[in-house]
Formats: sequence, structure tokens, C-alpha cells
Amino acid sequence: MAIGNSPLEIMVMPLFNDFFRGRRVLITGHTGFKGSWLTLWLHRLGAKITGVSLDPITKPNLFTLAGIEAMCEHYVCDIRDPVALAALLQTEKPEIVFHLAAQPLVRASYHNPLDTFSTNIMGSAHLLDALRSVDSVKTVVMVTTDKVYHNQEWLYPYREQDRLGGFDPYSASKAASELVIDCYRKCFLAERGVALTTARAGNVIGGGDWSKDRLVPDAVCAWQKQQPLEIRRPEAVRPWQHVLEPLFGYMQLAQKSYQKPELAGAYNFGPHAHEAATVRNVISMALQFYGSGEVICHEVPEGPHEAGLLMLDTSKSRSLLKTQSCWSLAETLDRTFSWYRSEHQGQAALALCVSDIEAYEALL
Repeated sequence: MAIGNSPLEIMVMPLFNDFFRGRRVLITGHTGFKGSWLTLWLHRLGAKITGVSLDPITKPNLFTLAGIEAMCEHYVCDIRDPVALAALLQTEKPEIVFHLAAQPLVRASYHNPLDTFSTNIMGSAHLLDALRSVDSVKTVVMVTTDKVYHNQEWLYPYREQDRLGGFDPYSASKAASELVIDCYRKCFLAERGVALTTARAGNVIGGGDWSKDRLVPDAVCAWQKQQPLEIRRPEAVRPWQHVLEPLFGYMQLAQKSYQKPELAGAYNFGPHAHEAATVRNVISMALQFYGSGEVICHEVPEGPHEAGLLMLDTSKSRSLLKTQSCWSLAETLDRTFSWYRSEHQGQAALALCVSDIEAYEALL
């Protein structure tokens, strides 16, 4: 059950002109890394949150450590179950929907492509189809990925109107979900005045992620065990950002599109293109902030294909939504590794998250 009049809620500054206070918000994937951070932040903003997700898939996980379940109406539901999902939406009647539930890992998608396709494509379709009969909904933010683009490994950052595609099952599933979303926008939801948007974010890091095959969690896991971190593709370039950066963008997108449904469409979120960095550079900086650790770089890439160069053009979101990058890569890595180090030493995950959110809010 949601906490009423908690210190987390009372002490928050009036971001978004109190837009989220008292509004019914549904988050799919609220037990995941980004979903937990989003639930916490929206709870601080006074939203009445319903969370729909499977149980957390990692141990430890931020959802459990930070007590996120107490901040929302928590439902365990598979988005691939259309009947259960539709019934839940009719009961909760959200005004705003953030769709984060997904199979989010590239390498895992090679091991189980059908699960990836069913979750990322059909799960999204089930949600959208159920929303057709929910009269309360006004705006929907569908979170996809920067990997939806047909990546030609060129030096130019991708814009929202560029060609979609995907080499690996994860990227292909997310690109396909963008087509499904566009179809539902044009055929069903636009005529009802529902703003249906997609959010394409770059590589997200921050405290509380323990997923396998992600650079920062792998580094933390290895170095805490005093083991070397093995890097598969040290020269791969990505648009790294702290988790709070895209989440602020998602919330800004929800508010703006709620007020102006004509803003429906796709939006990139990430740092400026010139701020993208190689894996090697990120780990080199991470070692400085962590203080110790060993790294083994495989100069010949190991494992299945993964993109080598990927950058985003974020001028649309910066212009229409007034988003901005508050933290540099150095600040992001400093805060991220400080979070893990402090949590490992016994500090409460919730307090660490709140500290980061307060520091970010102070810059807005």
C-alpha cells in the first residue's frame, strides 16, 4: 500500500508545478532498476502509483533494498497475460502510464530470443490494446531504447526520424515495438486525445543496478570480490548518463504531452553527442572513483555481435521538453560508485537514492 504523508513526500520541492501530486500513475516494470528509481521519485512528487511487474530478477535488487513496494499499489502481473493486464487497468484507471517492463539485455536476448520478442513486442501490444478501453488515461510514455535505430556504425548521432532496425533480438524487438506503438497511436489513441510517446534513452547507470552483462554492475561485482573485471569491447562508444537524467526526461515528457497531446511521438534522451565515451574511458574513470580494481580488456571482441558505435541527437527533447544534462560523466561515475561503496559499507539504499535525487533536484 502507498505511504500517505510520509517524510519522503512532505519534504519534496514543487517540481513540475505539482503536476504529479494526486495523479494516478501506472508504472510497468516498477521492480526493475529504472522502475524502482522512477517509483521513488514519483512518490516524492505525491503521485498515486500503481506498479505492475514480475518479481525482481536479481539478488540484491533496489526494489527490495529501498522498500519500493510500500510506495505503490504493487501487483505481480506478466504483461504477456492480456486478460489479467486488462482487468488490472480497469480497476486502477490510471491517468498517466510509464511502460518500462521489458527483457532489457542484449546478450540475454541471444540466449532466449522468443522470450525477448514476446515480452518486448507482444507485452507492449497487450498494454496498448488494454488502454484502448481505459477512459481515464491521458498520456502514455513507452520506454524503448537507443538501440532501435538501424545502426550503421557511423559518426553521426541518430535522430528520431532515422530508420529503425536491429541486428540482435533485443534491438529488433524494441524496433518492432516502436512500429506497434506508432500503429496504436495513429489508429486508436490519437483520435481519443491520448498522447502516446516513446522514449529512447542511452546507456543508463547509477546505484542499485545488479543486472549481469552491464558494465557498471559487472565492475562493482568483480571489484567487491577483489576479482578482475573482464571487458568484451573496450572501444565501444555509448551515450552514458545517470539514471536520473532520462527519468526526469520521461516525467517531463508525460507532463508536456498531457497538456499538449500534439507532442505525441518519439524522443531521444541522453548527453550531447560529443559527451559519448568508450567503455575503456568509462572504466578508467570508474577505477579512479572506486579506488582499486583490476581490468582485463579483450581487444578482440568476444561473444555475439553488439553495436560498436552509437550516439543520439537529443535536440528535439532539449527544444520541446526543455530537458538538459545536469551531471557530467565524471560526476555520474563518482555518484554511482559512491552509492555502491556506501551501500556495501552498510548505508541504507533508500537514503542513498534520496540523497542523489535531492542533489539532482537542486540543479533544476
